[in-house]
Amino acid sequence: MSEVQKPVYGGQAVVEGVMFGGKHHTVTAVRRKDSTIVYYHLPRESKPVVNRLKKIPFLRGIVSLLQSSATGSKHLNFSTEQYEEEDGEKEVETKKETKDPSKLSLWLGVAVIGVISFLFGKLLFTLIPVFLAKLTEPIFSGHTAQVLVESLFKLILLLVYIYVVSLTPLIKRVFQYHGAEHKVINCFESGKELTVANVQASSRLHYRCGSSFILFTVIVGMFVYLLVPIDPLWVRVVNRILLIPVVLGIAFEVLQLTNKVRDTPILRYLGYPGLWLQLLTTKAPTDDQVEVALASFQELLRMEKETEKGLDSDVIV
Repeated sequence: MSEVQKPVYGGQAVVEGVMFGGKHHTVTAVRRKDSTIVYYHLPRESKPVVNRLKKIPFLRGIVSLLQSSATGSKHLNFSTEQYEEEDGEKEVETKKETKDPSKLSLWLGVAVIGVISFLFGKLLFTLIPVFLAKLTEPIFSGHTAQVLVESLFKLILLLVYIYVVSLTPLIKRVFQYHGAEHKVINCFESGKELTVANVQASSRLHYRCGSSFILFTVIVGMFVYLLVPIDPLWVRVVNRILLIPVVLGIAFEVLQLTNKVRDTPILRYLGYPGLWLQLLTTKAPTDDQVEVALASFQELLRMEKETEKGLDSDVIV
């Protein structure tokens, strides 16, 4: 195994590539149309206020989402630019983030856009089930019955949406890279040599996946909604909107918990619902896609090793 035994990382599939993030760096490797692999490096900036907020349970989940949105948007833009460039165009060199007086405002701008997009989608998936459940009130009346029906509609909507988008060629390839990302991490954590063959033999499911987080928001939301009123309808709509940050914060803690107990008998099954959802959000990658994921991860290991000289860190997403 590499000298970096426990890198702090988060993975993300992007267009024709994979992003991995460590304690000090984030790296994206993208295969261009001419088959070459290019990299995008982005250092993680240490912000004292943010670091303090990330130590507060429940609140740290919201902060992590904000950071992930800002970082992920930059990496996604890079990967899209590389993939869309025509053959024969000017070779794009590895991009590196540089110091800039406006960096903070740019970071906040990207973060806000990413979070707004996420919350808008979350809002739709939260409110549509509310109105659908309300239509069934003559059949399923009562507080508990309505919350259960609402949660069922939300789960069905989520599964149908993921399945439908997975049928498109582009999303299918993104899901393949998502599978490659998980396989690389599982191979690394098992202590095996990072080769294409060993990676392909590893599982494409992982406890820390963002897909699991999405599913946990549905499950957590169901229990939280049992504690608040649902009548009249406008009260139900308002409390669903106001409780979005609460549900996200609790779901993040649940995700962390399932990862910590994944090797504990019986308790390991707590994370299984999230793993089942990953059967839809990940696809079996090709060897070429695994090569890209390996290139990204190995570049991250190299940069982390240079920074910390093999210093261990806790594994988080």
